[in-house]
Order: sequence, then structure tokens, then C-alpha cells
Amino acid sequence: MKISDLSSKLTQSDQPMRVHLIGVAGSGMSGLASLLLGMGHKVSGCDRVTSGETERLQNKGLMFSCPHRAEDVDDAEVVIYSSAIRPENPAYARATELGIPTMRRAECLAAILHTKKGIIISGTHGKTTTSAMCAHILRQGEVKPSHYVGAEIPVLGTNACWDPAGELMVAEGDESDGTLALYQPAITVMLNIEEEHLDFYSGLDHICEVFTKLQSQTSGPIIYFAGCPVASKLNADRENTISYGFENADFTATNILETGGTVNFDVVKNGEYFGRIELGIPGRHNVLNSLAAIAVADTAGVSHQQIARALSSFAGAKRRFETKYLSPTLRIIDDYGHHPTELAATLQTARSLKPKRLVVLFQPHRFSRTQKLADEFGAALQAADRVFITDIYPASELPIEGITGQTIVDAMARHGDTPAEYIGAVSSAHHQLGNQLAEGDLLITLGAGNVHEAGTKIANDMQTLEEMMRFCGEMKHKLYEPMRRHTTMLVGGPAQFWLEPTTFVQFQKLTNYLRERSIPLRVIGRGSNLLVRDGGIRGAVIHPKGGEFSEVTVDGNLISAGSGVRFKKITSVAEANGLGDMEWMEGVPGNVGGGLRMNAGAMGWETFDHVVSVTFLDEDGEIRTRTRDEIKTFYRNVPEIRRNFALQATFRGSPADTSSIHQRIAESKQKRRESQPIAASAGCIFKNPAEIPAGKLVDELGMKEASQGNAQVSAAHGNFIINRGKATASDVLELISRIQDKAKTQRNIDLETEVQIIGDNQVHF
Repeated sequence: MKISDLSSKLTQSDQPMRVHLIGVAGSGMSGLASLLLGMGHKVSGCDRVTSGETERLQNKGLMFSCPHRAEDVDDAEVVIYSSAIRPENPAYARATELGIPTMRRAECLAAILHTKKGIIISGTHGKTTTSAMCAHILRQGEVKPSHYVGAEIPVLGTNACWDPAGELMVAEGDESDGTLALYQPAITVMLNIEEEHLDFYSGLDHICEVFTKLQSQTSGPIIYFAGCPVASKLNADRENTISYGFENADFTATNILETGGTVNFDVVKNGEYFGRIELGIPGRHNVLNSLAAIAVADTAGVSHQQIARALSSFAGAKRRFETKYLSPTLRIIDDYGHHPTELAATLQTARSLKPKRLVVLFQPHRFSRTQKLADEFGAALQAADRVFITDIYPASELPIEGITGQTIVDAMARHGDTPAEYIGAVSSAHHQLGNQLAEGDLLITLGAGNVHEAGTKIANDMQTLEEMMRFCGEMKHKLYEPMRRHTTMLVGGPAQFWLEPTTFVQFQKLTNYLRERSIPLRVIGRGSNLLVRDGGIRGAVIHPKGGEFSEVTVDGNLISAGSGVRFKKITSVAEANGLGDMEWMEGVPGNVGGGLRMNAGAMGWETFDHVVSVTFLDEDGEIRTRTRDEIKTFYRNVPEIRRNFALQATFRGSPADTSSIHQRIAESKQKRRESQPIAASAGCIFKNPAEIPAGKLVDELGMKEASQGNAQVSAAHGNFIINRGKATASDVLELISRIQDKAKTQRNIDLETEVQIIGDNQVHF
């Protein structure tokens, strides 16, 4: 079916067409469905997913099916398909089998556009924002335009709308595949023309051929950016043109003032003052976009007052410098920019907001673009203070050997000294990025793929953290804190929320907050008997530190210490006050909270041999103190502290001669040096089975110095696994499993782990 034939049929209001759209959940196809429904036609559509748009359109009359079904096209007069649809798609294959006419998305849009006086917004950058501005101004100017824009536009309500009362239609014209040449508009806007979409075009001359074709099919004025040399050249000898720019143009902007999230400027038309504009979005590039929209609106007869009022209320498009999170300490912005020129303009706008530091997460789009424009990207990204590069979003392309996100990092190194790092998958990018954000940062996620998901995750978790601080009081906090920094084994994935309360009441409020909202929580001290899996810990990790948790007091032969106090300090305080029996604690690497929970021991002593009382935060959220007699303890296990949280403990020492205490401490240190490894470890890995000490068993099994990755059984003691450098939790767990399997098969001994193993194998947040 020809475009002209479809256009003719679409205008026959007494004979509604039966149209089916394959891939209707996408933004472009859902826009077509909205227009066709608005025109009164019978519209069905299918897709492999549902979306908010498909649900909205079903309420407007769309007959929707998921997944794609062949039978849905049986009675269709024409089938429209998106660029992602392949010939083997069941609905497309059935249409071909039945001889039903099929058309591309752009062909259908051209047919719809030709039923109105079309206004095509074309160019390499800025089409969506400028299209939305034009539609918004014309609507506020009571011109009653129809529109078709390539993104969700909050101020317009939907990405596409059919208004039968108006004669104008604004449409974003996509030049990526040459279909721009299909349109025959009344007005064409040329924002800019650069080398782009080189997977389709052979070069700039090929791109210009398409724009020249569009020019020849435009019946009215062509509005172009005078600052673009290519657009200026194409329009140099053409009549009925309107130029715009910062200078030497029909419409110019002067006296530009950027203030926070808005920009103010004067508009001069043909040398005469036109009026003052306050634009509701920031950026000098948006000043240019608005000048193009002003020229369109002026041509359509909209007054300056109406134009000014509309632009002051314009709130931008989704993924076009869209603020995702804003607090006194952090701002997160998302932008669709994926070409060096777009990046430069966006970063310039971000700088106008005056952040302490501009942090960028950039997802390159297409291997071919990355290869062709790497140096341009490397130069543009120098405007940031810190840059993270993800894997390339391939779109429909196959990989090109040697072209990765590292290609951009290398290009940046050639063009400046802005720190840049290639961090791989977008799915986990938010962990590294979110953990490095600091007060005063502006984070901007850039790219046309799914990079916005990283910013959304950070924004959601920051909102949760912000609420925690309001509810519980300010404390040190971080997102996605690597647990390798907080375990003596130096392994472990990120903690979703890392929190450091300093008072018992703050700990109480925080714990109650988390429990009431069903947010998982863990309390972790020094991490000396802990192995955190590589997937990290979903929910909150509370690390009591400082304040009441670090206080130590002495009253006679009693020592009271907060749960964050290290056992070494208990030994030191006891020695200074002439109290013995606690020398063994010098060799325990953990703190009071962990020692109580595990009933840690050494040299024949256990923690609860000295405990007089423990102050708990109980399961019901109340703070209570229990005496030693009220607490049941077992070997390396205290159920009471599995259910409740220890805040403070009081220990009893025995008066002793200072020199003898000092001697026993020295003996403890010497024994530890001789029997335990110096390298990073989690202490004893296995509980001693009844038959034989665990270390001796590992020796007899021939597993001493056995390794997995960078994890190794210690040569000094068979019950220790050490981190030789950059070991993963998976390395350690695999080595543990090998030892357990060998103990079972060769000695029929079930080796139980003494080290506490927590967290997930894979990240789930």
C-alpha cells in the first residue's frame, strides 16, 4: 500500500480502517496507536511485553494481545510494524501469507501527517525537546495541534495526541534510517546536521541527500539553525527560510541568564526586540531549541505573550535532562544524550547548576558509533570531574573486536586528565557509582540505552536513606558499601545500606524503623569471624561505632564496654587497672558484640566465663539488661544474641599483679604468632569435630596450602584460609566445600563451619 493510499483511507471518517500494529508497546508504535484511535479507526496491537502505554491505550479502545499472535491480523486492512520486528514474527508472517499490506512505522506516520499541515522537527540532536516545545506552545496558543513526539512528555500528557479540531500536526522526524525523506510537511525545522547513524549512512554527503529530499518536499518555510554549517549551507540559496541562533539570524537570543534550573533571555526578531523569555528548563542548548519553537509558533500566529507563558511552564521530556533525585546534598539527572555534541551540551548545562563535583555514568550506544567517534567522546567528557563508562549498548549491532567501554576511557586519557573508569555491566554499575558519591555531587546518567536504570536505583535507595536519617537522626551512612572493607578476610560484595549509629537510642530507632518496613538488617562489628558472599547483603548493615558503642568504664573489678569495643582494648584496660584473666582476649581479633554472639574463646577461656550482664535491644524493640544467669550459652553459640542485639556488656576480672598480666599477654601474642597466619583471614574456618581438631584433620587430608583462585589454606595452621590478594568469597567457599567433601569421603567426618557465612551469591538489589 502506498503512503498516499493509506493517507486517503485514513481521512474517510465514515469508513474506519482496521489497523494492526506489531510491537505496539514501544514508544513510537504506541504513539501511532494513539493517533489512529483518535482518528476513529479500529486498532489492535501485539507485543512481547506490556507497558503503561498499552494499558492506557486499552482504555481508549486498543485491542491488545501479548505475546505476538498470528490470528490477530486476520481481519486487518493494513499491518504496521516497528523496526525491531523480524520476518519470522508470527503476526508479520501471517500478514505476508494472507497478502495483507504491511508498512513501516515511519510510512504510517507520514500517511497520518499528510492529512494535516505537518510540522517536521528534524536534526541530529534536540528533536524530542523541540517537538514537545512546539506542541506545548501551539496548544497554549489555542491552535489545537496534533502531535507525535519520541518520548513521554509530562506537560503534554502523552507522547502522541490527535486533535480533529486543529489543522497543524507537529511530528519528530527520525533521520536514522532515511525515512525522513518520506514526509511532505508544510514546515520543516532543521536543528542541526552531523555525522551520525553511520551504521546506515555512508557519510555526511549521504545524510545531506535525505535532508535535501525533505527540503524539496516542504511546501512552506524551512526553519534552520544558523550556527550549524551544514544546515546553513543546505539553505543558503533557498527562499522562504527562517534562521535562528545566537547571532546573525532572523531570531536571536541575547542577555542570557542561567539561574539554577531555568534560563532567561531576550528574543530579537529581524533586529527588533520580540520579548523576554523565561524557559522552565536549563541549558544554552535549550535556548536554541526554544528559538526554533518560537519561530514555528510565530509562523503559526501565536502571540509573544502566549509563547512566553508556555515556555515558562515547559517541564521537558522524560530522559531529557530529567531530575530523578534532588536533596540538599545530591542531585541525580538522566539524559538521553549519546552523541559527542549532545554530551557537550548536556554537561555544559549540568555545570551551570554549579555542583561541587560533576559525576558522569556514560553508556556508549552502538559499537560503530563508539569506534567512529571515540576521540570526540573522549574530548567531550573532559567537562566532568569523574567519569564511569559501562558496557556498550549494542542496539541491533554485533560487537566489533576491540571496541568496548574501555575504548572511551582510552580516548579520554588522550584528551585530558579527567579520571575515568570502565566498570562493565549497567546492571551492577550503581554499586560502584553510588558508593563513591559525596555531598554536593551532581550525578548524570547519559546514554540512549538502559543506563537510566542505574540512576533510578540510586535515587530510590537514596530516598530510603534520607527517610532513615529523618526518622533516626543523622549518622554516618553509605550506599553499596563493599563488605571487603569491613571483614578481616577482605572479601564480600556490597551492603545495600551501610549505617553507623553512635548511641543506643539511635540504634533502637534504626532497628525499629527497619523492622516496621520489613527491610532486612544485619549487625556487623569488625567482621573477624565473617564471610560475606560476593552478592553482598540486601537491606541494611548496622555497624555500631563510636559514641556509646566505643565507651569503656571500670568500677572496681568490673569493666563495662560497648559492643563496638575491640577485645584487645578490654585486655589493655584490664591490664591498666590490675585486672587479670582477660589476657586471652588480646588474641581475639573481633569486638565485644561479635565475641558475645559467638561466645568467642581462646587459651581455655570463653567470653561468657567473664560476663556479669549484657544490655540488649530485645525483639520487641525495648532496651533491657540481663544477668549472666539469665543467658543460655553453648560452644560458639549464644541463641539469645541470635534473636536480640547486644549493646553493651559488663565483665568481671580478678585482681592480679601487673607484671604477671603483662607476661601472660606476651605469651598469648607469641603463641598466636607461632600458630596463626599473619595474612588476611576470618579466623578458624571449621568447628573442631569430636574426633580430631579441625586444623590437624585438614593437615592429614593433605589440604594444607591447597588453593582456589587467590584463597589458600594457611601453611601455618590448617584451620585458617587466607586471602593472598583479591580473592573472592566464591574462591573461599569453593575451597571450604572441597575440604568438607574430602573430610566426608575419606574420614566420614562432617566438618561444620565456625565462620559465619552470610549474604547472597548474586546481587539482588
